[in-house]
Amino acid sequence: MLRRTFLGMLGTACVGASIPGVASASKEFTGHPGSNGVLFDATRCIGCRKCEEACNKVNDLPVPDKKYDDLTVLDTKRRTDAKTLTVVNKYKADKGPLFRKSQCNHCLEPACASACFVKAFKKLPNGAVVYDESVCVGCRYCMVACPFSIPAYEYDEPLTPRVMKCTMCAPRLAEGKLPGCVESCPKEALVYGERDELIKIARKRIERNPDRYVDHLYGEKEMGGTSWLYLSGVPFTEIGMREDLGTKSAPELTAGALASVPMVAGLWPVLLGGIYAISKRKDKVANEEKKEAVANAIAKASEQAEKTLSEALSKADVANKRQIEVEVKKAVEDALTPKEEESDENSEGES
Repeated sequence: MLRRTFLGMLGTACVGASIPGVASASKEFTGHPGSNGVLFDATRCIGCRKCEEACNKVNDLPVPDKKYDDLTVLDTKRRTDAKTLTVVNKYKADKGPLFRKSQCNHCLEPACASACFVKAFKKLPNGAVVYDESVCVGCRYCMVACPFSIPAYEYDEPLTPRVMKCTMCAPRLAEGKLPGCVESCPKEALVYGERDELIKIARKRIERNPDRYVDHLYGEKEMGGTSWLYLSGVPFTEIGMREDLGTKSAPELTAGALASVPMVAGLWPVLLGGIYAISKRKDKVANEEKKEAVANAIAKASEQAEKTLSEALSKADVANKRQIEVEVKKAVEDALTPKEEESDENSEGES
């Protein structure tokens, strides 16, 4: 690929990415009609961890080191990870110990989906936020974007790592079943149903028991609203929940920054293609240079060999000539020596 061609492709992608309307992050979204969700009532939760056990089974997750009836784990604050999609934590309060279940809150406008430029996360009409590992590039922007710090990465999977989080048991919902945690809760601290109906149920509980509940339904408005709703008898900060998030959704807050994400997605193939082409060209040039260097070396070696051979032959000729001269001289000397001896013998006989 020529440098001019590569830069031309890069410029085209930039122009296409900057066209108004490419980024849809700022579009207003009011939620899917009839979307479902789960209502969690912290005043009813007893910290039995049955929900954790059910989540482990329905999602085929590794069995933890400590059994689920071992409640000593509640003494340590935990968060979800790649092998634990939901956890129950214990909090101290004036009314005694309180418990809260933590998992993906399934935002109406998910921050994870807004930050994902390959659309690995998707909000389903039934309320669940699901993940497609086949398109994930492992950038982990979803982990940074989530205001609830839920998505976890499989760092111990070197070949096919995934981003792990609760899916609200989407496969079970598709079969008409309840989420595993909801089905297993012995105190009905979890209720699954249409989100609008869950809001009505929560409002009635607060109205009928004003001394029992804080007059606030967490998740109704936070971050634009979530499909997982919470009731509590104490301020939500006392059970480890953030109350500084506001009511604007993640796409609304990050519309400007996320407008460049499609550009990144558009440039990605071009950049990779350019890098690949440049790399291939580099290899091609290197091979050609290598062949040329070898040919030059062979030619030089041949020339040097011919020169050396020529010099050797010349030296051999000189040596041969000298040898011949020595042999001739020796032959002459040998031929003359007997005659002299014979002449001496004849002289003695005459005497």
